[in-house]
Amino acid sequence: MTVETTGPNVFDAGLPALLYDITETVHEVAPRIHAARKESPMAIGPLGPEVLSYELARTMLRDPRFVFPPGMHMTARGITSGPLFDRVTGTILGMEGAEHRRLRALVSKAFTPRASARMEETIDIVINDLIDRVADAGRCDFVTDIARPYPIPIICALLGAPPQDWEQFSLWAEDIFKIVRLDSNLVDEQDVVMRAWDEFDAYIDDLIAERRSRLTDDLISELIRAQDDGDRLSNAEMRMLAFSILSAGTDTTRNQLAASMHVLCDHPDQLALLRDNPDLAMRAVEESMRHSPAVCTTLRTVLEDVTFADYTFPAGTFISVITYAANCDPGIYPDPDTFDISRDNPPPILTFGGGAHFCLGANLARVELAEALKILARRMLNPRRVATARWKPMLGLSGPTRLEIEFDATPAAGT
Repeated sequence: MTVETTGPNVFDAGLPALLYDITETVHEVAPRIHAARKESPMAIGPLGPEVLSYELARTMLRDPRFVFPPGMHMTARGITSGPLFDRVTGTILGMEGAEHRRLRALVSKAFTPRASARMEETIDIVINDLIDRVADAGRCDFVTDIARPYPIPIICALLGAPPQDWEQFSLWAEDIFKIVRLDSNLVDEQDVVMRAWDEFDAYIDDLIAERRSRLTDDLISELIRAQDDGDRLSNAEMRMLAFSILSAGTDTTRNQLAASMHVLCDHPDQLALLRDNPDLAMRAVEESMRHSPAVCTTLRTVLEDVTFADYTFPAGTFISVITYAANCDPGIYPDPDTFDISRDNPPPILTFGGGAHFCLGANLARVELAEALKILARRMLNPRRVATARWKPMLGLSGPTRLEIEFDATPAAGT
């Protein structure tokens, strides 16, 4: 795609309007998204310009002129300065430029497909245990009983924390995640968040000290080993990265697992295909994230006037890259409304972002979801929804708030 050096102001270019309320779900907004995309690859939405086409979204996500809005989530919660603001904006999730590139170069040496594959045994144990707890009843709220408790033990095992500490991690996570949860009053609960974060950091410090004397095959050990031309991570950087893994990899996995199960329940033929062909598990992950994503959009801004794809974006403009719209672009994915886990070599989905901010944990997330779906398809036969599942809004983390299902249980392998 050619990037011009001049162009009309994006707000004055006659782009179609994409109107929706910020409380609406992706399923409610989808028809308007598809109608707007037929008119133009970009529209003007409630927060500003919205990118709707696959090619434009992919190009923008790779363009370093478009950056994460610094401190946006904190500012939206009424916090614009102070210790919590500084700590949140100082994580790798909020970094840009040379320091961000340096940290990613080091961390990527630890976040490999091989490292993610090492977690498969733990994943199998955790998901089978959760299914065992509800198997006799033959029904559950999938969100509460399966999806919610699933990721924390995986992240603990990844970091090298022993099983007896998993419950403590869950308690820390509940307090720390008040940062992003809209049902908490973050201004009044900053002390609670900081206390949990300090305790988590102290735990990781102890873990680092222990691993420096005895390296193993967990992520902390891999971060200690990682180096790039002699450059290594400091303890403070490893603490920050451990926090980033906890915060970025917990609620996203919870919500996507529930969203994936929801769409599989609604397409029993696809669930049966997965059960009979477990090698399709990774495709089932990609297709459910394309068709029914928990992450529907990612935000960008520009720090100075930028002209891109024939439009000029004034400094400070907020841009919503609607990855859901891009992943349903009919020019890229034929028959995009159809859920089909056997799609033949589809282009990569954009849910994990792109460019400098492509999700470092994408391999782990895929493995976590694929292994879970493979086992769920085998052990929860004929799952059917027994109530309408209301989803969270499209903006922020989406996914069902509850997913009440009945199913025919089968025993775990080897039992």
